[in-house]
Amino acid sequence: MPNTFYEAVYRIVRTIPKGRVMTYGQIATLLGQPRAARAVGYAMKASGRHDDVPWQRVINSRGSISAKSEVERPMLQRVLLEAEGVEFDATDTCDLKRYRWEPPDPDSFAIDFSHDLPFR
Repeated sequence: MPNTFYEAVYRIVRTIPKGRVMTYGQIATLLGQPRAARAVGYAMKASGRHDDVPWQRVINSRGSISAKSEVERPMLQRVLLEAEGVEFDATDTCDLKRYRWEPPDPDSFAIDFSHDLPFR
């Protein structure tokens, strides 16, 4: 059982199959923290230290890649997703109805972090 929020996020992200995506908010909701989508984003940004976390498979709720400050990472994310078969349209979004992944047992990811999280 993960003992930090980031570890819980990484546990979910490791289960996303190639060619599929999940959204920041979707992951936050699975963890029982529906208002923590931004924190999931921070976890993805910090995931570079973990080679086994397929961070590219986490996108925003519009089906697009969020690019806040870095230049290369969003481009790399798109290249990695396209290599897995995810297609983007002319508006740089992918069809979430087609590519969004839902874990078969979502309840297995819910964890009570309310005692040490700044968001609720």
